[in-house]
Amino acid sequence: MTYCLGIKTKTGFIGIADTRITSGSSTGRAKKVFTVNENRHSFFIMTSGLRSVRDKAMTYFKETLEEREEPFNKLYKIVNAFAKEVKQVAVEDKKSLREGGLDFNLFTIIGGQLEKDDEHKIYLLYPEGNWVEVADGSPFVIIGNNGYGKPILDRVIKYNSTLKFALKAGFLSFDATRISANDVDYPVDVLYYEKDSFNIIERRYQQEELSVLSREWNKDLIASVDKLSDEWLDKLKS
Repeated sequence: MTYCLGIKTKTGFIGIADTRITSGSSTGRAKKVFTVNENRHSFFIMTSGLRSVRDKAMTYFKETLEEREEPFNKLYKIVNAFAKEVKQVAVEDKKSLREGGLDFNLFTIIGGQLEKDDEHKIYLLYPEGNWVEVADGSPFVIIGNNGYGKPILDRVIKYNSTLKFALKAGFLSFDATRISANDVDYPVDVLYYEKDSFNIIERRYQQEELSVLSREWNKDLIASVDKLSDEWLDKLKS
């Protein structure tokens, strides 16, 4: 499984991706983020699903980028181009994967801002090649394991949230998933983008760098539970 997150706010976006991969009973680590920063041309791609499908689609996509005479000028065109390669891989491999007992499965988050985009954007691309744009009213998307970390974001993330707040909440969402699932883990790749900067900052964090935040959160959560009113509990004995 995977944990990949993209949050769009009024002033930019953040992204988080774990690095654990599983194959049968074995586990390993691999980067799940592809980032491009060129002249007024910044975007990222995160994927969740079969690694073989991801690698083949990414290989085809990178070749498409290399062979183009002019770069794409809007992000949705990048999304369409990657979707085309995912569909091509489906044509080539879907039948044989099904015969081997595997589902054709690749979910993708693509975010960024290109020169003709009026603002930064984030898209969710489905395995079938269709996509939706992350909207202001629901400004985040998780692919992979979203059962444990999503409630935190549902409660606190707004389009007007600051990027630092979004990053903190995103980390807690990842940490909640990591605690409860054995297929999501460190190191974690973090993306940070300020609107109109055309520069996605990317940094990899090891567990020892962020474990203090996890301990603080755990301590505060226990204290918060302890502070909750218990008048309703007294009724149990009445």
